Amino acid sequence: MKTGVRISDGEWKAVALGEVATIERSAIQPKEITKGTAYLGLEHIESGGKILGAKPVDEGELASSKFKFTERHVLYGKLRPYLAKISCPDFSGICSTDILPILPGPNLDRGYLCYFLRQPSMIGYASSRAVGINLPRIAPSTLAEFRIPLPPLAEQRRIAEVLDRAEALRAKRRAALAQLDSLTQFIFLDLFGDPVSNPKRWPQENLGTFFHFRTGKLDSNAAVVSGEYPFFTCSRENFRIDTFAFDCEALLLAGNNASADYSVKHYKGKFNAYQRTYVITLRDERNSYEYSRFVLEHRLTELKRISKGTNTKYLTMELLNRIRVPAPPIDLQREFARRVVAVEKLKAAQRASLVEMDALFASLQYRAFRGEL
Repeated sequence: MKTGVRISDGEWKAVALGEVATIERSAIQPKEITKGTAYLGLEHIESGGKILGAKPVDEGELASSKFKFTERHVLYGKLRPYLAKISCPDFSGICSTDILPILPGPNLDRGYLCYFLRQPSMIGYASSRAVGINLPRIAPSTLAEFRIPLPPLAEQRRIAEVLDRAEALRAKRRAALAQLDSLTQFIFLDLFGDPVSNPKRWPQENLGTFFHFRTGKLDSNAAVVSGEYPFFTCSRENFRIDTFAFDCEALLLAGNNASADYSVKHYKGKFNAYQRTYVITLRDERNSYEYSRFVLEHRLTELKRISKGTNTKYLTMELLNRIRVPAPPIDLQREFARRVVAVEKLKAAQRASLVEMDALFASLQYRAFRGEL
């Protein structure tokens, strides 16, 4: 069986995962779950394995059986394996049955196993072995057949430590990017204050006075695999299209959204938009799009509160026009825009550095499991 992994001749043997680890599916029934037990669903694990936070559950809260895990397990998301939801928890709890707890045996290091399963070649291989069209899953028996190179335990631990250090550097870079995002928010609040409470007493205007609203004209099915122009929809994915209807600077806001996640996108150029996406332009060109984007995003709480609909939330023009926004002096808006540009330059440099680190990490992974590290 080929898994995309080459083993150095005569040095490391490759064994089936099931020979050196156990895929444990120790089910616990809802009535057996005690209050405060930590629960992990796939939604609590990011692609790449970061745990977003376990949910403490009450007795009887969950309706179906779950799997038990400990801090000795590797958690493997079997649903849509291309998402690479593979994690090493540092606590015990229960998880969705779409997550397989893998317990390494005495000859297999947990960190080594986790990095091996996360490498792109193994993610691709797992995806190719998944079954199901809409909800592809990998069977536990298939996972147990994966071939894993097995160097001495000390070497496994050394490889895991090297990859740990490289991953820590990547995490620091991502944290620096997040801090720069927070810096922009801080600059906004420092200059303008909270736009909801408006502590600086700026004059306020209705959104309809501040902005000109238009909507796209196309159905979301108009998106093509490749196209020359961006096509903005209520989805967060990036679509393209062969024609454009707008050639301007604008803010893009989803008119309907299942999660009422009304994030605002800022774009300048030629583009097209879904018929339920609002294309928002400034009525006074002297105002700042940077300021306008942030002031809209700070009103998301109110947008969510007034959204209509039960399953799919949607915003009507009437609802939008009810909202009032502060209108600070144009010179102050431009000062904010200048600072945003400076922060964006720093973010671009950090992103470029992160790309280099990602490439280095991929190279380390490639070499590590071939005995070349």
